[in-house]
Amino acid sequence: MKYKSWIFVIISTLFVNIEAKVKYTPDWDSLDSRPLPGWYDEAKIGVFMHWGPYSVPGVGSEWFWYNWYKNDSKVLDYMNKYYPPGFKYQEFGPMFRAEFFNATQWAEIVEGSGAKYFVFTSKHHDGFQNWDSDYNFGWNSRDIGPKRDILGELADAFKTVDVKFGLYHSLFEWFNPMWLADKAANFTTQTFVNNKVYPEMVELINKYHPQVLWSDGEWEAPYQYWRSTEFIAWLYNESPVKDTIVTNDRWGSGKIICHHGDFYTCSDRYNPGVLQPHKWENAMTIDRKSWGFRRNMNIEDILSMEELITQLAMTVSCGGNLLMNVGPTSQGTIPTIFQERLLQMGSWLKVNGEAVYESTPWKYQNDTLNGNVWYTTKVEKKSGVVVFAFVLEWPEDGFVRIGAIKGDECQDVSMLGYSGPINTMNTQQGMIIELPDRDRVTTDWAWVIRFASCKYVSNEIWK
Repeated sequence: MKYKSWIFVIISTLFVNIEAKVKYTPDWDSLDSRPLPGWYDEAKIGVFMHWGPYSVPGVGSEWFWYNWYKNDSKVLDYMNKYYPPGFKYQEFGPMFRAEFFNATQWAEIVEGSGAKYFVFTSKHHDGFQNWDSDYNFGWNSRDIGPKRDILGELADAFKTVDVKFGLYHSLFEWFNPMWLADKAANFTTQTFVNNKVYPEMVELINKYHPQVLWSDGEWEAPYQYWRSTEFIAWLYNESPVKDTIVTNDRWGSGKIICHHGDFYTCSDRYNPGVLQPHKWENAMTIDRKSWGFRRNMNIEDILSMEELITQLAMTVSCGGNLLMNVGPTSQGTIPTIFQERLLQMGSWLKVNGEAVYESTPWKYQNDTLNGNVWYTTKVEKKSGVVVFAFVLEWPEDGFVRIGAIKGDECQDVSMLGYSGPINTMNTQQGMIIELPDRDRVTTDWAWVIRFASCKYVSNEIWK
């Protein structure tokens, strides 16, 4: 008996060692075979922030410099009216002071939103870096403007909250001379990548240990130019976050986006409305018109809570994560309307988060009868298979009619945010659910009906 036990221990150890020594090679087949770290799918919701010198003019979008270069009439009119002749975009750098920036406050606001991860712009397409880098001189937050290591302060602050820290990074820089030279050579040279992009990405990972690396600015050059597979292999094999980091699909032109990566983004504000076979993310903006801060935004430009929760329900029902973007001011404050939306989302998730976090897509994503109802599911130790129905609009007569659930499929029906009984009636088409008086329910936007002890039926894709 003792001999058999030792044999079992030796064999188990060998398998553990073999598994621990798995090495990913720098090709897409190998990299795509890596299992998605579980925390990312369980998280479901994150907060995105775009912040840099473009926040100083606060007009148009984070593409301000490029649009100015392209003689966009609105940008030209603004600059001609309010700035002296010969003014350069680089002069916004010292004006990007961030005098009210408080990393701890930002972390607390993000945690208060119910988000489980945070993605911050380390560098956008203008090349300005929000950290103290060895590969950038005079165009970063340490040398000018705030004269602070913004990433360092944020990384430390997010260690104190239950939110994972992640970084956005743009591969290209619109007007970097090395990039322009490589582009002129039809990417037969890699001066920009070898001397700046690749080493600064390694620096970001080694210095700040992000759990998300959100790549962008890839679309003009092939992945071979960017050395993308080589970098991702290092990320998965040797980096200090090799076992937990996730990255997206923006690593080169052509059929890379929406084809390779831990999660797919496919396009900005991607929300397909149907179940996808691969993990994906809906990166979207609470300000409909910009990722960066706009001083001229109006209230109608801001998504309502009804719209925001609709995005969340559709996204998680179809297997995605929702990444909500807000743009801070150049002073380092998060505009009040964005704070309000984030904290409203947090209050809603405190009541209804059971239907969101760690959920999976059900056999139906959208109800077969009622387009305002979306579904998720999970298996709970006490209640068995649980199905959640997101009701996006409160019906005028107080009765929700659904077709996806029949009367004998689930044994118990309740409503999150309401402690009383829920009455149901079976019909030939499905079920009618009688809602309680609205003023007796805790939440104001979107309501979740909970069906417990249900028959297990998986979706057709995630089996």
